[in-house]
Amino acid sequence: MIQLRRRPLFVALLAVLLLVAAACSSSGGKQEEQQAATGGAGKANTPQITVAMITHGAPGDTFWDIIRKGAQAAAAKDNVKFQYSSDPDSGKQATLIQSAIDAKVDGIAVTLPDPPAIAPAVKKAIEAGIPVVAFNAGIGQYKESGAMSYFGSDEGLAGETGGKRASDDGYKNLLCVIQFQGQVQLEARCDGVKKTFTGKWSKIYVNGSDLPSVKSTIAAKLKQDKAIDFVVTLGAPIALNAMDAIKEAGSSAKVGTFDFNPQIPPKINSGELIWAIDQQPYLQGYESIDSLWLYKVNGNILGGGLPTLTGPFLVDKSNIEVVGKFAEGGTR
Repeated sequence: MIQLRRRPLFVALLAVLLLVAAACSSSGGKQEEQQAATGGAGKANTPQITVAMITHGAPGDTFWDIIRKGAQAAAAKDNVKFQYSSDPDSGKQATLIQSAIDAKVDGIAVTLPDPPAIAPAVKKAIEAGIPVVAFNAGIGQYKESGAMSYFGSDEGLAGETGGKRASDDGYKNLLCVIQFQGQVQLEARCDGVKKTFTGKWSKIYVNGSDLPSVKSTIAAKLKQDKAIDFVVTLGAPIALNAMDAIKEAGSSAKVGTFDFNPQIPPKINSGELIWAIDQQPYLQGYESIDSLWLYKVNGNILGGGLPTLTGPFLVDKSNIEVVGKFAEGGTR
């Protein structure tokens, strides 16, 4: 009799346990899906905020795809509504910042390739109560704009790293190629190369928005000065066009570049590209969004009043195995 009375209680308890297990399984499945979307980090339960990222990225430049991947990963983790816009024209970039102000976004992440043209718009955002962080370009000028943090590489130091390596490798006649005239971070790179390169140094400007013309301009320069034995480019797409230009010009010059895209590791492995200097754009995008979320939810300010450096890091055949798989995956 006792066993008969206990049996219904046992069955009811078993049914409850099965329901709990099923609920946990369902919740776990949803958590796994969420973590896959956010790089395994889960998702914040803080109120959603809107952050605008406004850059000087040119159409077709794959570098900015990597920036956006990092920003989108942070946005997914932090419950941030992410808005991206770009224009290589400084005046138009400033207009995009004003549009974000008018839209009353909760935060702005911005590049400062031309501080005199862009900083006034940044100051307007701050006056409107919108926190701003800078990244990628403007390391020496971001404080003057009022931006509270900066994420990026020390481009002068990066240039010095490239110039020294080219000298150590024995090259005698170096050409530095700038794809957008007047952008402070690009000028800093070439100036840094000049500072530490011990041979003959020269630079040319090309139109980074027109890659076929990039190739033809570099080829013409190599045909004009056959003594050039090393070409330094300041972006991965420019490097790929420089390699084609070398073939077209019948030159034996080699190439070193700044920045990565998925095509760069195979070129390093083949020897067509001697090295690439990485500034970790994925990290720049990620930290820019994450820092604004931290500021909004907890008042945190990263950097302690100094730039948060993401580079430089020189990659060649000796260490391409370490970062190559990430670069080919589009996140390095």
